[in-house]
Amino acid sequence: MKTIGLIGGLSWESSAEYYRRLNRQVREQLGGLHAANILMHSLDFAPVAALQARGDWPALDRAMVEAAVKLARGGADILLICSNTMHRCANAVAAASPIPLIHIADPVATAIRAAGLRRVGLLGTAFTMEQDFLKERLAQAGIEVIVPDDAGRETIHRIIYHELVRGVVNAKSRDRYREVIAALVDRGAQAIILGCTEIMLLVGDDDSAVPLFDTLALHVDAAVAAALGR
Repeated sequence: MKTIGLIGGLSWESSAEYYRRLNRQVREQLGGLHAANILMHSLDFAPVAALQARGDWPALDRAMVEAAVKLARGGADILLICSNTMHRCANAVAAASPIPLIHIADPVATAIRAAGLRRVGLLGTAFTMEQDFLKERLAQAGIEVIVPDDAGRETIHRIIYHELVRGVVNAKSRDRYREVIAALVDRGAQAIILGCTEIMLLVGDDDSAVPLFDTLALHVDAAVAAALGR
């Protein structure tokens, strides 16, 4: 079994979910007392969030590359960035890392195409919804991405940073997410990408009239398949 390297702490709420799901899947597939071989480099999210807000992506590139190199030196065989937003740094990490990076968008694109869908709504941080680093990768796979309007994007982003990354799950916020999802469906979205690894803490299949694609769950699936050589 290969060792999975996780760049976590982005936030630790979702990193804990990565750890739990990776171990659970390996146990389900191998049985008995098996668990995943995992190394995690968990960052302090406060300075990361401050650099995001300032738009200092070169500094974030350097921090992410440093984390990747540390994991490789520690014995990791494959690498995951446990955050959609921080895939803004994926090209820099992939270029500098001595071990392969599993990009979060790739298993998502594969699952959407396998379902026969082509037009999807994307929820995530403002960085993910408004910048092109995730949307372009999906577009390369033939998937059209639409995002909420200005008010919807502000709502989604605010709830992520003010609530979900702090472990706060609020029923009123779930209602707001449902409204944004419904608006995307009205605009022709055939499915919704939960493009922030904390969103799954708040909404599930019952909150949407169309299928939800959870990036965290699909990322974990791809990592376990790679670790087990499947």
